[in-house]
Amino acid sequence: MTKLLLSVHVLAAILTIGPVAVAASLFPRYARETAAGERSPGVTAFLHRICRGYTVVGVAVPAFGLATGAQMGVLTDAWLVVSIVLTAIAAVLLAAVILPVQRRLLAVEGAAAEGEAADATAARGAARLAMATGIFNLLWAVVVVLMIVRPGSTTGA
Repeated sequence: MTKLLLSVHVLAAILTIGPVAVAASLFPRYARETAAGERSPGVTAFLHRICRGYTVVGVAVPAFGLATGAQMGVLTDAWLVVSIVLTAIAAVLLAAVILPVQRRLLAVEGAAAEGEAADATAARGAARLAMATGIFNLLWAVVVVLMIVRPGSTTGA
């Protein structure tokens, strides 16, 4: 059962967190280009839909991760507790910062399409969004390293 849970957990992480990380990373660039009139607003809207949709499905990752940790008896191990905390921080960052800023930038793009100036607002928002997305991706990178290395674990690595 442990191998099945671990497999589903890893697959869910790859198939849900990966697309969010990539789409969120691309969004600021395309938002700046769209605000400057160099690109169609459809691209940023599509990237936002990817982020939003995969965020909902991504709840499976910690759910299966907790089930796997319980099955393995490692829920109180420091590496797993740190991973859980970092995952929670990444989730809050995504839900409270990244997705709302993407929505605001989409609204700015809509205003720009109607002839209002949006370059400066979009550039500032995109820069902040790029920073938040970088932190989000760094948090996931640390979680992945912790999951592989498992400091103090007696199960390998």
